[in-house]
Amino acid sequence: MVNKVRAAVFPVAGRGTRFLPATKASPKEMLPIVDKPLIQYAVEEAIAAGARKLIFVTGASKRAIEDHFDTDAELEQALTDSGKHDLLQSIQGIVPNGVSCIYIRQGKPLGLGHAVLCARPAVGNEPFFVHLADDLIAGSTGCLSQMAREYEDHGGSVVAVENVPPESTSSYGIVAVDTSNRSRITQIVEKPKPADAPSNSAVVGRYLLSGEIFDKLETIGEGAGGEIQLTDGIAALLDKSPVYAYSFEGVRYDCGSKLGYLQATVAYGLSHPETGDQFREHLRKVLAD
Repeated sequence: MVNKVRAAVFPVAGRGTRFLPATKASPKEMLPIVDKPLIQYAVEEAIAAGARKLIFVTGASKRAIEDHFDTDAELEQALTDSGKHDLLQSIQGIVPNGVSCIYIRQGKPLGLGHAVLCARPAVGNEPFFVHLADDLIAGSTGCLSQMAREYEDHGGSVVAVENVPPESTSSYGIVAVDTSNRSRITQIVEKPKPADAPSNSAVVGRYLLSGEIFDKLETIGEGAGGEIQLTDGIAALLDKSPVYAYSFEGVRYDCGSKLGYLQATVAYGLSHPETGDQFREHLRKVLAD
């Protein structure tokens, strides 16, 4: 029987330079999709998958994330006094009872693998989720919940993958799998050129990792870009512990890019109960002009 996954790590130390000047003083993870920031969607997905310990690996200018998940007694009182109970409930339920938030500063921007390694004191040796908030995945069941069920079937580690165009492999970690063995990963390469890619199956921003990954991240050294790459840590893990590729159900929006962010905003705006019908009519008018 495998251990339940109770910890989720959110690497949020990046500067979000592709969204400057919007991210000059506000984290990219606080960019809103309709009425919730990206990081709140991430936290909700992790909690739905069973996470009760939320570990944010932060950097400079990220205080807004901590403030968002903290209690604002003055705002709550103002909403209570004005009778805005629906809005009051929306902010009181951001972090449910029994869920804790831990903030760890990543002193230097040494890569995703280093950010995950920074979370080791809070995670321990238990399995844990890693969620990249700018990969927003919409589906009837959260991607992490799907991966947790997969993990409960066979243990090991699980990474979310989707097929990308061959010319895009240099932007992702790319995997080769043994399809006769539950899609167990046999090779993972960080950002290969299309000619060198073992497939077009790309790792996206969801991971369920065993605690064994930390020892690998401690020893692999610098990889692509002079950073400690999580991909390299997973590659070092393959011989010791099984890692499986999981093709999730849902639609992924790359909110780390302006186009992906706009696509997500439209999709979520159309499905939002308050805005959907009017927004759809507005888009019809815009497209008709």
